[in-house]
Amino acid sequence: MAILEQLTSQQAIELEKNYGSNTYHPLPVVLSRGEGVYVWDVDGKRYYDFLSAYSAVNQGHCHPKIVGALIKQAQTLTLTSRAFYNDMLGKYEKYACEYFGFDKLLPMNSGAEAVEAAIKICRKWAYEVKGIKENAAKIIVCNKNFHGRTTTIVSFSSDNVANKNFGPYADGFINIDYNDLDALENVLKTHSNIAGFLVEPIQGEAGVYVPDEGYLMKAKALCKQYNVLFIADEVQTGIARTGRLLATCGNCTCANKDCSEAPDVKPDILILGKALSGGVYPVSAALANNNIMGVLTPGTHGSTFGGNPMAAAVAIAALEVIKEEKLAENADKLGKLFRSKLNKYIETSNICKLVRGKGLLNAIVINDTEDSDTAWNICLALRDNGLLAKPTHGNIIRFAPPLVMTEEQLLDCVSIITKTLQAFE
Repeated sequence: MAILEQLTSQQAIELEKNYGSNTYHPLPVVLSRGEGVYVWDVDGKRYYDFLSAYSAVNQGHCHPKIVGALIKQAQTLTLTSRAFYNDMLGKYEKYACEYFGFDKLLPMNSGAEAVEAAIKICRKWAYEVKGIKENAAKIIVCNKNFHGRTTTIVSFSSDNVANKNFGPYADGFINIDYNDLDALENVLKTHSNIAGFLVEPIQGEAGVYVPDEGYLMKAKALCKQYNVLFIADEVQTGIARTGRLLATCGNCTCANKDCSEAPDVKPDILILGKALSGGVYPVSAALANNNIMGVLTPGTHGSTFGGNPMAAAVAIAALEVIKEEKLAENADKLGKLFRSKLNKYIETSNICKLVRGKGLLNAIVINDTEDSDTAWNICLALRDNGLLAKPTHGNIIRFAPPLVMTEEQLLDCVSIITKTLQAFE
């Protein structure tokens, strides 16, 4: 089979089944092109993308400015490793640090790598600055978290599918319930060796669980009180997805406040990925101020590809698009409209019992058990009707379209979703 030969959907699916590791359960649709809010399958059928590669494609598929930056840099210099300086990394580090309001950036590639880096920074800070006895530091995490799939991260996952038979598990983590300030304070009070609190501002993979108003602000205050680092994993929620530049910006929107300069909750360590490149190239980062990032010295961390010239050029372009096209404001406006329309439908629905989210990170809860296939069947029907989404945790369907979506397109999608749900009532 020639590499450039056009495959049928079935041929593409069979190739993955025969030669790929069985780690995903994709919706049966084979995509071959994307532009803006749309993707096309190998047969030329067009769909609204309502997953955005798990919020990596916030700027829309194949954004011309981001792709242009990739092509230009790819024709000049792609990789030097960190054995040498390159003329793009410093520009990117300065731009991103000023953009998000931090002193230093550690460039990585995937979200999980950035989380691992943040864990290492937190622990080293705990030993060298806070004075915790070496190898005794603990990091508080939340049940139903999703921070990646490395062996360290799955060690503190409460998802049995993610961690079963991958032990022995890494020590050094204390699990508490999400959105439970009493549980957080209790651990901080009773343990003197806590280095950090690692949390998703909104638990995306768990089903778009939004915490109570003020939870993040009060959690940060507790961390400050007990000299513990507040670590925000904004790989999925960051970069305008929730209607603000960062989800830790509390209740403000970028329409009336520059969240990068005055967030309600500024993390001690900020973790970014996914939309940091607009889905064009793997780019992630951990950001912190000098008093924290300063614990890293040559040889204590690194990455061959982290901070490569292509990643730097792509990330700058991706962040420029967010500001130039006011995508946080658009996500805030369209998210409110989406939840308003779905809530109106839910008033008389038997199949859908709840919609929740912020900005354009939303989910609906299907009125069935977690082990049912109802949500999966609804997603198959949505596909047939021209919209792609995917269930998470059985009876929850996550909706996260590209932030370049227009109001007209959103209303068209709401119509597709409600008409599809009606068929299951």
